[in-house]
Amino acid sequence: MKRFFIRIFDFFNTVESKIAFYPSLMAISGFLFALLMMYLEEQGMSRKVMDVLPRLMVENGDTALTILSACLGGLISLMVFSFSMVMLLLSQASNNYSPRLLPGLISDKRHQLILGLFMASIIYIIFTLFSIEPSDEKYAIPGVSVLMGILFTISCLVSFIYFIHNISQSIQINNILDKIFIEAKNRLELLIRTEKETVQAFPNTNTWHSYKLERGGYFQNISVDNILDICDKHATRIYITIPKGLYAPSNAIFLKSEKKLDKKAVDQVVANISFARGELVKDNYLLAFKQITEIAVKAMSPGINDPGTAINAIDYLTELFSCRMQKRDHVTYTSNDNFEMRIATITFRELIYNVMASLRTYCKHDPIMVQKILWMLNYLKVQPTMEESYQFDIEEEIDTMMKQARESLESERDISAIKGIGYN
Repeated sequence: MKRFFIRIFDFFNTVESKIAFYPSLMAISGFLFALLMMYLEEQGMSRKVMDVLPRLMVENGDTALTILSACLGGLISLMVFSFSMVMLLLSQASNNYSPRLLPGLISDKRHQLILGLFMASIIYIIFTLFSIEPSDEKYAIPGVSVLMGILFTISCLVSFIYFIHNISQSIQINNILDKIFIEAKNRLELLIRTEKETVQAFPNTNTWHSYKLERGGYFQNISVDNILDICDKHATRIYITIPKGLYAPSNAIFLKSEKKLDKKAVDQVVANISFARGELVKDNYLLAFKQITEIAVKAMSPGINDPGTAINAIDYLTELFSCRMQKRDHVTYTSNDNFEMRIATITFRELIYNVMASLRTYCKHDPIMVQKILWMLNYLKVQPTMEESYQFDIEEEIDTMMKQARESLESERDISAIKGIGYN
């Protein structure tokens, strides 16, 4: 039962990030609400409201058709314009910053809810128009349904104003960086809180039994408790060979077990791991480092030439690295019967090298950027860490950055300026 709920949660988490998810749900809600209003109108709801609030009721069938038709045409135009704005936002973000940003922007619930409100209102008004006859008498017109259509239209106009404001904010690089940073930091803090298990040494797995995946995908989530139960049941230790968040190719070795497992047991382990064809920062904090690094690198390219954006990106990388230093490279999970499981991870050394390799390549010729990167590394060097090796990894990156900067910079003044920062 637990595995079933995990599957449902992973499926919902994946589908929720699609741009059509909330609009589809709200469109169905608009259709159902239209049917409900038709039923209530058959029960004489408009007649009762007409006697109490006659000024709010439309008393002529032609007038009702005209009002709803105008509302329908205006809403369709607004929806088309809104979708065009979303597509423009995605195109601009992809061209100016990074294509990796698109899943995060598409999954913005505010945009989805506004588009869903437009679709729900349009469908509601269409079905309300079916119930109006031009020759209807005063008490035969579905006045409450018409009034609800007008209120929906007003709500869409108000939400459209908010949509324009929000989409103008969403394209600003500071807001994009801030959103990525917050999601990654929340994910890191969650991992730090949940990884407080044993950190004992794990045995060498070279001689263990290996098992391959039948279908590839991005390794997103895993049910640790369920797999530990499998370890107890089969009296074995398990090692997941691919780090969480990375792509696991089909027919690649993904699982190792100290004792041989039958196909049913392997399938049970894989069933407790979710794979996807895309990546989201809230599921994989490593993606945030990739995205922010790509933004900085693209900002320093000759076509963009925006060092201010690159400096902002390095500021966010500094905070993320500081948070990552509070997480261990390896954590071993222990079952009730003292059987262990470990998941491969991207070490801090690998992570900082991948980020710095890109930054050095595109920023080593700019003295201001070199100073900013060295400031980041020196700041990280004095931060508290979970493992002492992190300090040596940072010092190695400082030495490499200094060496490449001296080779790239031609001015002695620039070289002397970075020397004081590099060896603080």
